[in-house]
Amino acid sequence: MKKGSNTSKLWSVLLCVAVLSACSTPADPAASQAGTAESAAAAAKSSGDGASAAQTSAQTQVSADMPEKATFKEADLKADWSQETAIKIQLNGADAAIDGSGAKAAGGGVVITAPGTYVLSGKLSDGQIIVEAGDKDDVQLVLNGVDLRSSDSAPLYVKAADKVILTLQEGTENTVSDGETYVYPDASSDEPSAAIFSKADLAVNGKGKLAVQGRYNDGIASKDDLIITGGTIEIQAKDDGIIGRDLVAVQDVTLTIQAGGDGIKTTNDTDASKGNIVVAGGSFTIAAGSDGMQAAASVRLDGGSFDIKAGGGSVNGAVKTEDFRQAPRGAAPAPAATEQATAAEPASTKGVKAAANIFVASGSFNIDSADDAVHSNGHIVIAGGELKLASGDDGIHADASITITGGKTNIVKSYEGIESSLITFQGGETYVTATDDGVNVAGGKDESALGGRPGQNQLASTGNNRLVVSGGYLSVDAVGDGLDANGSIEMSGGTVLVNGPTNNGNAALDYDGSFALSGGLLIAAGSAGMAMAPSDTSAQYAIVMSYPQTQSAGTLVRLADGSGNDIATFTPSKAYQTVVISSPGLKKDASYTLYSGGSVQGGQSQGGLTTGGQYVNGTRVVTFTPSASVTWLNESGVTAAASAGHGGPGGGMGGGPAGRMGGGPAGGMGGGRNRPMEGQTTPAQ
Repeated sequence: MKKGSNTSKLWSVLLCVAVLSACSTPADPAASQAGTAESAAAAAKSSGDGASAAQTSAQTQVSADMPEKATFKEADLKADWSQETAIKIQLNGADAAIDGSGAKAAGGGVVITAPGTYVLSGKLSDGQIIVEAGDKDDVQLVLNGVDLRSSDSAPLYVKAADKVILTLQEGTENTVSDGETYVYPDASSDEPSAAIFSKADLAVNGKGKLAVQGRYNDGIASKDDLIITGGTIEIQAKDDGIIGRDLVAVQDVTLTIQAGGDGIKTTNDTDASKGNIVVAGGSFTIAAGSDGMQAAASVRLDGGSFDIKAGGGSVNGAVKTEDFRQAPRGAAPAPAATEQATAAEPASTKGVKAAANIFVASGSFNIDSADDAVHSNGHIVIAGGELKLASGDDGIHADASITITGGKTNIVKSYEGIESSLITFQGGETYVTATDDGVNVAGGKDESALGGRPGQNQLASTGNNRLVVSGGYLSVDAVGDGLDANGSIEMSGGTVLVNGPTNNGNAALDYDGSFALSGGLLIAAGSAGMAMAPSDTSAQYAIVMSYPQTQSAGTLVRLADGSGNDIATFTPSKAYQTVVISSPGLKKDASYTLYSGGSVQGGQSQGGLTTGGQYVNGTRVVTFTPSASVTWLNESGVTAAASAGHGGPGGGMGGGPAGRMGGGPAGGMGGGRNRPMEGQTTPAQ
């Protein structure tokens, strides 16, 4: 994370995350909690649901420097020009006719040495348009239907100026193309390196069309700022499509990039106020061999439509087989995670990447990437927009923190869905599909990056890793752990639905520290081998139902109160053997019944959660009365629970009977990790 800056290109976003108390438990944890499935589902639309009722013991402030919303100067937008004052340049193959002063024909091209507006028309067969003005001079180049070609250098080269404005005249088509090799004056020179290359600030505006072919290296590059405020631009580049060293700022453009390297990038990594990419709108289609967008500092997205494919898409992600970690005693040994061997460090193939931070305010994003779809070495904030992400690795990854406050995010394919040291859900809708963990809170080196997996991440190790849910809607479908916190989980509001693993080496809920639950609706279905519940000090009540046999995918689960009112109705999308349910509708010493199967006539369904309607043809499984914040159930009734962990001398996953999920002296970690004790039941009520 970069330190605070007073420059106009940065602003400070202050996120206050409430840390729920896990130590102070009221005498009746659910006495003040009330509600039904309908009210809990409706609360999912509110970013602040549950936060006002939460008891807080501390607040952690996450301060992230984000790029300021894009602002454009008048010169960036001004595409008109005067016939009376403009200098006309007619290109005629190997020479040029110039009507006015400030420019001269030279070497088969044109050299511009004075400020002003220059209107270019015609074809340059093999030469250059060179701008070599004063360092305080502004030059406007109007491309009025030109075909600029050079076989051994940049066809359009800005050597010196304060700023050059490239105006695409409305109704015209313009092309700029270079050769596959450049000739430099000496071996130490490496500039220019793009078909359009500028050592000064470069702005592109207008309503015309521009096609750029960068056969040698890059398409359009500026060593200062690169501003684009209009036009229809198509770029084909051997390496990078667009480069702005200090800044890339874009709005109102239709941009298509096909690049062997990065699509859009900044490169200034030495000045904390520079190196940002900011987008205010436009239409973007990017196919990049490396990263779709890559910022040396931060990325801010305030609108636009994006279709990004990086590294050939998620189909090209590193080959991985799942590590099912520890399995119950008696089960076959779990396969070790394996990786596709690589001889050399592969290119980065992320959709949107920032060395610092990423802020998404609005826009439509369709990203398909071989590596992470959205990746930050610092912080990520998603406040709006609609994101559809397919990734060969993480859907969204940030080394420091990820905060989702709004918008709709759908991770349709990933190895791990969302990964960071601190993950906060305050609002919005989030859907995650993952072949390993759905939401993963980790510290230190990314544990999923086994064996130097391409895209291996470094996560901030603060000793305070956690997942915080205070609002919004989160739906997870994971082959590995559904919610996996190498730290703690805190939930005070919102809706969380988990379709967890079918293998017994993972769990729908998995945490190392504690799970403090004080509000919201939680439903987590999965396998039984490593099932966990929220901490037994939680303020809101929860149940954990364990079935004797695996239930088929699509078998409905319904929890109702003594009057038959719906507390929660959920249809898991995969086979399951345990279900965790927590709702404000669960109260101490009240009667509840759990049903299985059947259907709901009418009602509304989202992600398997159904509200309203009439429940019919279900089978009563168990009736019970909660007396503690976590109630463990099987078909016989309430079972005793104990705190248990992995390992221990007893073997397997604890020191209970047969080394299974018990919590005896050899049970290992203990603490806040809440698992059942086998074989202890009380009669059904």
